[in-house]
Amino acid sequence: MQQHRILPQLITRIFVFVFVAIMLVLAVITFHEYPGSGYIYLLFTVISNYLLWLGFRRNAIYFDTFIGVLFYLGFWLKLSIRVAFTEGRFVEQTGNFDGSGAAFDRGLLVASCGLFALVTVSLVRERLFQYDKKPSAVPSHLGTYCFYRKHRKLLLATFAVLCLSVAITNIVLGIYQRGQVSQIVLPLGLNGVYKWLLQFGLASFGALILHYEYVVAQRTSITGWLFALLEGFTSSVSLLSRGMVLNWSALFFGFFRSVQFNRLKIKPTFLVVVVLLFVLLFGSSVFSVNYLRLQGAFAHVAQEFSSDRDWGWRGNGSSENARMVNNMGKSLFIDRWVGMEGVLAVTSSGRESWDLWMQGWREQYFENRTSFFDLNMVDSPYLKADSSVHHYISLPGIIAFCFYSGSFVLLFGCMLLVGAIGAVIDVAVYRLGGKNLILCSLFAQVVAYRFSSFGYVPSQSYLLFGSLFLNLVIIFGVEKLFAHKLNHVSGDAQSG
Repeated sequence: MQQHRILPQLITRIFVFVFVAIMLVLAVITFHEYPGSGYIYLLFTVISNYLLWLGFRRNAIYFDTFIGVLFYLGFWLKLSIRVAFTEGRFVEQTGNFDGSGAAFDRGLLVASCGLFALVTVSLVRERLFQYDKKPSAVPSHLGTYCFYRKHRKLLLATFAVLCLSVAITNIVLGIYQRGQVSQIVLPLGLNGVYKWLLQFGLASFGALILHYEYVVAQRTSITGWLFALLEGFTSSVSLLSRGMVLNWSALFFGFFRSVQFNRLKIKPTFLVVVVLLFVLLFGSSVFSVNYLRLQGAFAHVAQEFSSDRDWGWRGNGSSENARMVNNMGKSLFIDRWVGMEGVLAVTSSGRESWDLWMQGWREQYFENRTSFFDLNMVDSPYLKADSSVHHYISLPGIIAFCFYSGSFVLLFGCMLLVGAIGAVIDVAVYRLGGKNLILCSLFAQVVAYRFSSFGYVPSQSYLLFGSLFLNLVIIFGVEKLFAHKLNHVSGDAQSG
């Protein structure tokens, strides 16, 4: 057992050492190549890396972790790689940004202001709320767990059937898919139900399964993860999304911290098998989605983008298509994360004003129209897309959106509010969700990702947060129902 504890710690230390060494080298190269003030880049580097570190400190909550990681990828890492190796050229559109030192400096100051606000909230939150230090001897949601234990096989089978049914019907009917106009409108608001299930509803059920299987029942089989990974794969392919890594990383990180927190005996080989299964399914989902997009209605857009972005795809043969599929996947690791480009586009636009800020809030949702950001801030390639079939948008991100006004004070205040909202939601999930750290991790990732990619139809953000709240109410309500029945049965047994 001692060996099982030492090995993960050793692996973690080696990973941290290698990561820090690589980032230091990257920072030095970027500092040498940065066209603006080196002091501004250093300030940006310190704040970005400190925010990332706060997400992995002992008293971090999951929102700290995911907001830190997403902003680190979208801002510091992306900018450093682009400045160090591509002379500051970005793949995504940056509007009137001219690549000058002054333009870079202004963008980095704006980004640093927003990131520093998140740092401030995280430090204040630590004094007000932390996860419980000691695990409870009794499951918080005992009623739901007892029901799960009694009907385990039936519930797992039902979950698998539900995942497959939702995924298949969504693909066939075209109810909700990323980048496409809905092909059918179902009665009774069922399109919204599909959207909720595919985005995080089914994954939240997977989080409950993982919690009951490993944290409460302390099983050592791979069964729970097989069902969770099945959901991630089917939902991602059904959505035509290559974002399986988001929900899965949240589930795995929550699981990993639950194992540490509850001092569970999980062998390193078990974790290795789970990671390998994910890598296999994630790679398959990315290739499948890229292939489906190329073979379907997305083909001509992909070909257009391949020319604009020099992804190296030419011709219509199968070998060329395969290369295009692979190249589309490569750009995901750096350029899919929203952040620096949006800030540079806004700070270089010369249009920052209170009127622009209010226009951004008044944006309305139309499936046959691209975003306010595409229409006003950048020379978007999405303006050429067939809006009767495709619904492509560019996203500025929360920091860029909050700087529409041009005010650093408003930006800092808004980002303080963003951090506070994320922390409050994290606390609510922890308290109402039965102290299920896996569920906390999943919901924190959903909220953090929403904020990192903020800016499109912002006034409708209540739909996402409302769905999260409804999801939590369902879990809490079901627990109260089963707990009442459990207490009633126990009372009858004692009286008898």
